[in-house]
Amino acid sequence: MRPRTPVPIPAHPDAVVESEQHAWTGRHTVDLIRFRHRRFDGAMSAPRTWELWRRGRAVGLVPYDPVADAVVLIEQFRLPALAAGIAPVLVELPAGLMEPGEDPETAMRRELAEETRLACGRMEHIGGYLLSAGSSDELLDLYVGEIRIPPEGTLGLAGAIDEGEDIRASVWPADKAIELALSGATPNSVTAIGLLWLAAKRADLRKKWSQP
Repeated sequence: MRPRTPVPIPAHPDAVVESEQHAWTGRHTVDLIRFRHRRFDGAMSAPRTWELWRRGRAVGLVPYDPVADAVVLIEQFRLPALAAGIAPVLVELPAGLMEPGEDPETAMRRELAEETRLACGRMEHIGGYLLSAGSSDELLDLYVGEIRIPPEGTLGLAGAIDEGEDIRASVWPADKAIELALSGATPNSVTAIGLLWLAAKRADLRKKWSQP
């Protein structure tokens, strides 16, 4: 993946960006931002300095088969999970960063194909989520997508080879996947949000998607 050029911080009447400096430029950029913002008492704050991890826009999908009443989840090694002191192989939803100029639905269909080898039919937008509001500008658009699980029910290994991805995709009965989120057994926030949304909307979704 090529290094990404950060999107400029937009102007806002309640914020003044005094300076921006690239502290690190690699796959992603870390910027050192000096800024002031409007306080709740109406005055402007004193200058503050913040490290901002510039990851940009991302997408995620709940891949749901309404006929089989099942979802597809993936597993992959995550170094930050290991650094946080938890098991490094996480159960997740298919997700990824958008390429420059790519629209969210196109990006999500690409990521789904790369990570599960599946295609998606109808899609619905669930919401937009800022994944780490204290440190990163990564804003993720989360969708639910209609899939058809292969008759053999197995998916196997996938991932973008040029990015070194090693991903295992598996079929989960919807009840089992939802219980994963309800029990707090998934530390991945996007996965928990998506599966809890499915728990609330599953019956309506099955009814709606039962029509061709």
